[in-house]
Amino acid sequence: MNKNYYAILMAGGVGSRFWPVSTADFPKQFHDMLGSGETLIQKTFSRLSKVIPVENILILTNQNYNHLVLEQLPKVKQEQILLEPAMRNTAPCILYASLKIQKMNPNAVMVVAPSDHWIENEDAFSRNLIECFDFSAKESVLLTLGIKPTFPNTGFGYIEYDKTDNNNIKKVFQFREKPDYKTAKSFIDSGNFLWNGGIFIWSVKSITEAFEKFQPAMNVLFQKGIESYNTSKEAAFIENNYGLADNISIDYAVMEKSKNVYVLPASFDWNDLGTWGSLHEKLEKDENNNAVVNAKVILENASNNIISSDADKLIIIDGLNDYIIVDKDGILLIYPKSKEQDIKNLVSKI
Repeated sequence: MNKNYYAILMAGGVGSRFWPVSTADFPKQFHDMLGSGETLIQKTFSRLSKVIPVENILILTNQNYNHLVLEQLPKVKQEQILLEPAMRNTAPCILYASLKIQKMNPNAVMVVAPSDHWIENEDAFSRNLIECFDFSAKESVLLTLGIKPTFPNTGFGYIEYDKTDNNNIKKVFQFREKPDYKTAKSFIDSGNFLWNGGIFIWSVKSITEAFEKFQPAMNVLFQKGIESYNTSKEAAFIENNYGLADNISIDYAVMEKSKNVYVLPASFDWNDLGTWGSLHEKLEKDENNNAVVNAKVILENASNNIISSDADKLIIIDGLNDYIIVDKDGILLIYPKSKEQDIKNLVSKI
């Protein structure tokens, strides 16, 4: 394996739309959401380790999840886990990790990948990743993997690229916010729009230069800790300074401001597994389009439902269509799939 390949695995989110399975104490990336025998973070780590040396995979997560990472990823050492003492979105943690990697290896190229995505063809993912690594090692670029849209999704941001570019890796014109349905349909019809999957690839040199240019205050803040990174003093510096960083995403902080952004249309199927409905799409279904995860069920006059349970009980459903039914730790959720975006708001009321 190439010793210059690194990964930043993002594993700090709460995944509140997957409540009651995903909670602040035990979020979705640490659950076997697909009933596959592996948790989402385990599947993502395994996928990345096919290309990247295990010791070069850094895990970014909340302090509260340190023990979960160590339990679920036994090949990971404590020094590979970067603990965020405060929630500050994706830009600060990516800069922090990038400066650590730069100190380890100034020739590094890295991928930033969420820990909770579903990718079916892992060989295709590996090929795409290596192609992006090779391009990033030669060119001063910020790269992203774009997902070919299959329908006018209004829940994703979009990437517009140069349709006259015949190269595999294409110049990005602009990032577009989550559209309404009519706009999303026009994006699909145009043929040069991709879903923004939140997977980024770049050299450590390119990304640190971008932060220096577009986020000078944040850059100065984290540069103060250079001497402490990868030493016993690092934890104290991060504890005292991390919370001072702006709460801003990598998209707003850097990607939308940069002129050297490129995209590779991915050749693998992808799902961000952001909601129960998106999980339903990827699970095996019965003849009535019901998906069942770790549950014993009898279904009558039921269709298009997703049923999940960790309890040793038989669940009998009659007359429910297009519902989310989840039985977890004393909570029974029976909720219309059409209102799944509201589940996040339920959590704040409990």
